[in-house]
Amino acid sequence: MDQAISYLKRLSSNNNREWFNDNKKEFESIKSYFEEFSQLLISGISVFDSSISELKPKDTMFRIYRDIRFSKDKTPYKTNMGLFFVPGGKKSNNAGYYLHIEPGNSFVGGGNHMPQADSLKKIREEIFSNPQEFKNILEDKQFQDVFGNLQGDKLSRPPKGFDPDFEDIEFLKFKSFTVFQKLSDTEVLSKDLLNNVIEKFRIMKDFNAFLNKAIS
Repeated sequence: MDQAISYLKRLSSNNNREWFNDNKKEFESIKSYFEEFSQLLISGISVFDSSISELKPKDTMFRIYRDIRFSKDKTPYKTNMGLFFVPGGKKSNNAGYYLHIEPGNSFVGGGNHMPQADSLKKIREEIFSNPQEFKNILEDKQFQDVFGNLQGDKLSRPPKGFDPDFEDIEFLKFKSFTVFQKLSDTEVLSKDLLNNVIEKFRIMKDFNAFLNKAIS
């Protein structure tokens, strides 16, 4: 991982096609490293969540190239490597496990970021029908110690079609259902990174299972 962090730091300072092309071999080496790391994570996650066991590394990896068509920021490359382990692959609308590696801004996260309208409605309906089950997951001590509370944008008012007096209406205001914990560069470079990430994903398992049950 040392080489990846070093490369991403230099890419951040030289985010242009000429530098990228001059260092293409190093990028290909790092890409291969993350493919191998992805496979190790697939194997580790599959021990407690078989729904992702059929994934291949290519199903989990994001391209380094940025879509700049509608962005004011015209730098062509991302300065991070991201892996998303989700039933059906990263283009599905399911909840999953996400690892973000970026110097000074790495994190473990998961859940469902900005689900499509029909899936969002189903998640809200599931929480409305089973609020205590959802709260038990979020209030679990291990979950709280690692991830704390839900993260993401919220509506200012209760969503249409739901009783505004519902005791847990604040949950239903979320537009994304995600959690995360930051990783320091020291943690990223540690020999324990793989096991550390797998353990955090294990703690996230019931959270993802609840969301995927809702939208299945």
